[in-house]
Amino acid sequence: MKFCYVDESGTGDEPYAVMVGIIVDTQRMNLTKKHWKGLLSALSGIVHKPIEEIHTRDFYPGNGPWRELSGDQRSKITTIVFKWLQDRKHNIVFSAVNKTLYRQEFQNDERYGDIHDLWCFMALHLSLSVQKYHQSEKKNKGHTVLIFDNEETSACHFERLILNPPAWTHSYYGKTKTQEPFDQIVDAPYFADSKSVGLLQVADFVSYFIRRYVEIKQGAIPEKYEGEEQKMEAWMGLIRSRIISKAMIYPTKARCECADLFWKYGPDCLK
Repeated sequence: MKFCYVDESGTGDEPYAVMVGIIVDTQRMNLTKKHWKGLLSALSGIVHKPIEEIHTRDFYPGNGPWRELSGDQRSKITTIVFKWLQDRKHNIVFSAVNKTLYRQEFQNDERYGDIHDLWCFMALHLSLSVQKYHQSEKKNKGHTVLIFDNEETSACHFERLILNPPAWTHSYYGKTKTQEPFDQIVDAPYFADSKSVGLLQVADFVSYFIRRYVEIKQGAIPEKYEGEEQKMEAWMGLIRSRIISKAMIYPTKARCECADLFWKYGPDCLK
């Protein structure tokens, strides 16, 4: 059995939104949790304050408990976190959306009523990618539990969407006549507080940096400091080493109508 811990970045005024899932095998989950607590303890020693949770939106610009750290120190910590994730060999799945294009065009799509909102759009895409990836994985020992950071406004609708997905989503993973929809997803999705679930913090961290990378590469927002794009490229290299096959998220060939929907609104630099 596997757990997929999911959080998002960019659902406010940002030009792009990104949702990330960290896929963890149950056999290694407890050790990963222990190691994450150890990393937070080490960071607490660096800032001389107790760190129970990394809020990436505060960490990256150096706000809150990170105010005393220089940009170079925060950069080194960022690299440590991504190498920590890389070393544990947990897989990453994501969805990303050009919000301007989404708002301009998707409301005229006949599938708009099924989706409900931007959060559900990304969560559905991520879930379909997990389904497609795990049903094609050899010797898969079990199914996947989806655990999202608390999302009060969209949780109920998304739960219905997963339990009773519209027929147009079936082509994404080639559902057969005898196959149950989302048969790689265990039950309904679960929601938790990221303060209590460290791997949700990891998902938040990764989603923030993918979003920032997209903003710079797509020319939506300029660099905050000289050399930021170069650093983002290096960090994305670490992230990409753990992302599941691109064909599961943004297939470049033989896309069905469902896959083409998510391709349309995804940023070019991630395809």
